[in-house]
Amino acid sequence: MTAPLHDTAAAETALPDVTADVPAKAIEGRSPGRIAWMRLKRDKVALAGGFVVILLILIAVLAPVLVHFLGHDPNEFHEDLIDPDLGTPKGAFGGISSDFLLGVEPTNGRDVFSRIVYGARISLLVAFLAALVSVVIGSVLGAVAGYMGGWVDSAISRLMDLLLAFPQLLFTIALVSVVPDSVWGLTGSGVRMGVLIVVIGFFGWPYIGRIVRGQTISLREREFVEAARSLGAGRLHILGRELLPNLVAPILVYTTLIIPTNILSEAALSFLGAGVKPPTPSWGKMLSDAVPIYQADPTYMVVPGVAIFITVLAFNLFGDGLRDALDPKGS
Repeated sequence: MTAPLHDTAAAETALPDVTADVPAKAIEGRSPGRIAWMRLKRDKVALAGGFVVILLILIAVLAPVLVHFLGHDPNEFHEDLIDPDLGTPKGAFGGISSDFLLGVEPTNGRDVFSRIVYGARISLLVAFLAALVSVVIGSVLGAVAGYMGGWVDSAISRLMDLLLAFPQLLFTIALVSVVPDSVWGLTGSGVRMGVLIVVIGFFGWPYIGRIVRGQTISLREREFVEAARSLGAGRLHILGRELLPNLVAPILVYTTLIIPTNILSEAALSFLGAGVKPPTPSWGKMLSDAVPIYQADPTYMVVPGVAIFITVLAFNLFGDGLRDALDPKGS
């Protein structure tokens, strides 16, 4: 038997409104940076790489403190720890002990730990400054080429092709051999570091320039650019205020990926004798010095080799994770 309609309506009216006392939840927006950070946090491998990168930077910055408490002067000889007949460190694994955490160098007995720590300063400083030179030149010229088009784009693109085909390694070696020992107040290793930064950075900008050019071409016809142009904005305003802020993500990602390449370039040039001058520590120079004696003392080659490997791997892992976080569609 069906209940009367007025009874059903009365029953519904008598029911309490359970949603009346529930506060309305405000809709919270998320910025692109926060979304990228949430994606990055889920990538444990990238976070591990980022942690190692931060640790390496701290080691380079705090090198004097670490050497004071855990090592010895990087240029101090300890010939009493070297076998006079073989020229190799006394003891196993290159003379590793509680006093010399990574052993000592063959022939002269310098502390390997101290030279590795100070060598991190050289590698990271050259890599970061060279990356800065590449990013500044590549971002500006790439954005100009992509936005202007026409003969400007053609001229900059042909310049990129020319530099990509140029023998950077041979040019650096030749340039180091003719540069004087004192330039603009810099002497010795300072001159060599300046040459490495300029050469590596200058020949590295076409790579990022191509990426920025392609991104600029895809952005220059977007609505916000057309709106700025219709309001009378000039080319410099559109490039600086509209396009470059939207290119921060790819520029940041590529910067983290170009730094390990610069580290390898510096190590290779130091290995070939075109890097910093002795006795300034350098990972590439340590590898070069280890070549004649690696069969008798492989530890001296393994330690700087592992340092380069860990550094490059950490930057690459962090760069890959950052790329996936900032541009998940492109991964």
